[in-house]
Amino acid sequence: MSLVTCHVSISLDGFLAGPNQSLENPIGVGGLKIHEWHFQDEPDNQADVAARDDLMRTMGAVIMGRNMYGPIRGEWDADWRGWWGDDPPYHSPVFVLTHYPHEPIEMDGGTTFYFVTGGFDAAFDQAKAAAAGGDIRIAGGASTIRQAFGAGVLDEITLDVGPTLLGSGERLFDGVDDPGLQPVEATYSPYATHIKYGVVREAKS
Repeated sequence: MSLVTCHVSISLDGFLAGPNQSLENPIGVGGLKIHEWHFQDEPDNQADVAARDDLMRTMGAVIMGRNMYGPIRGEWDADWRGWWGDDPPYHSPVFVLTHYPHEPIEMDGGTTFYFVTGGFDAAFDQAKAAAAGGDIRIAGGASTIRQAFGAGVLDEITLDVGPTLLGSGERLFDGVDDPGLQPVEATYSPYATHIKYGVVREAKS
């Protein structure tokens, strides 16, 4: 049976990105600190290796927000094709939440970006159809993950907790009702503590 998963890096004070996200600082000022565990040329700690392998695992489909896809706001006035070059790491259909229509963009390696203007539920329905029984990854950013929690579709979430405080930026759990999280696995390295939680929906009030 397919799973709906999420795997993100987060600061000790709960932020997925620092303040002032831009082309120069795509994860916000200071945001790169929480990603040091997988930005090493070759992780030398088994906990980081296993977490990186899970993060890079090919899914049946992926959902992400427009802010994660790129820095352009408003109408699509630039030929932006994502942060990841000609061969993005997803290798599957990626459904991007946006208020502005855009034709699909087919990339190398099996990734195609589809732009969904109908909201999270519409993107999720399209992702389920495209995944054809495969797992679905909610890639981020924070707003998109909060919408996934609100829709009650997440089965598990992995948090790679970097040992740093960002102070401000995009906080993950603001406004999220307790989804009922049960720790499944925890490992750590000098760079991050990797915690996988299952979502126990019966615990929701």
